[in-house]
Amino acid sequence: MTALNLPNGYYDLPPGKLANVVTCLEMIANPLVGPQSLPAGFSLRRFGPQDLALFRDLFRKVGEDLMWFSRVIMPDEKLAAILSHTDVESYALCKDEAPIGILELDFRDMPNCELAFFGLVPDAVGSGAGRSLMNMAIDLAWAKPINRFWVHTCHFDHPNALRFYQRSGFKAYKLMVEVHDDARLQGKMPKSASPHVALIE
Repeated sequence: MTALNLPNGYYDLPPGKLANVVTCLEMIANPLVGPQSLPAGFSLRRFGPQDLALFRDLFRKVGEDLMWFSRVIMPDEKLAAILSHTDVESYALCKDEAPIGILELDFRDMPNCELAFFGLVPDAVGSGAGRSLMNMAIDLAWAKPINRFWVHTCHFDHPNALRFYQRSGFKAYKLMVEVHDDARLQGKMPKSASPHVALIE
């Protein structure tokens, strides 16, 4: 991790690069009382290494307009290793058996747990399913002997994401700047993806 020590001002990015401001948030105690459950008709289905196509399909549906690209460009063997790892819990949120959301909890850095991925397909946003899924995420995370639950979001994410995490009990503790290749220019995402992020060809 490189610390920036730049004077205030504007800086040109190299061609093909994107930059976004990342907010890191943490929770150091479970804010919920008692075990949580999903509403009737909803369920969690855990992904395994045999579910690469299903995982990537849902990942795209949830994240294509949020500049989620990491698991799209990741080699199959690396993604399979993550989905088969005993300390990673990756789930599809299903409504009447149809996948509508994604949740991934990463316990590989105990006693910390990272909320690695969290989101809904666009049609499910605002339905209340996100609150139910977050309550399950908190419940599952704190069922393990952790002392810190953390997540990061960025300004490419849904405009309500930061406030949603804060209302859920996370508190911001650090800002970062992330610079990465534009996956749309590499042909890894459609050029129509994430229209709120300028595409400069």
